[in-house]
Amino acid sequence: MQYNPDFEIPAPVREIATKSVEQAKDAYGRFADAARQAQDMIAKSTEVFAVGAKELHEKTLSYAEANTRAGFEAASRLVKARDVKEILEIQTQYARSQMETYAQQAQELSRVLTAAAQKAQPNGLQS
Repeated sequence: MQYNPDFEIPAPVREIATKSVEQAKDAYGRFADAARQAQDMIAKSTEVFAVGAKELHEKTLSYAEANTRAGFEAASRLVKARDVKEILEIQTQYARSQMETYAQQAQELSRVLTAAAQKAQPNGLQS
């Protein structure tokens, strides 16, 4: 008895998975809009909003959105996969890409935090 890992994923399963991904995308879109509105409200209601904290918040929100979009794109590709081999290729490509992205994002956040810390030092404060 030979095991063949290249079995085809049934179309109804792919359709259900596609609908689930689309529903999750819609829910995330509503969440992201609410988060943006909350961010705008905070920025408008606060007279003094530290530039470094604001930049950090904007970058982390931007990164979260980009990473979520990448996850949805990978999920969309996965539900369209025809066999296990294609699924593994998609997962490997996504994992490699996200690791590179996370490293770049971490470096940029570190830069922003360092700049904010330098501005917060007593000699960096302005009256």
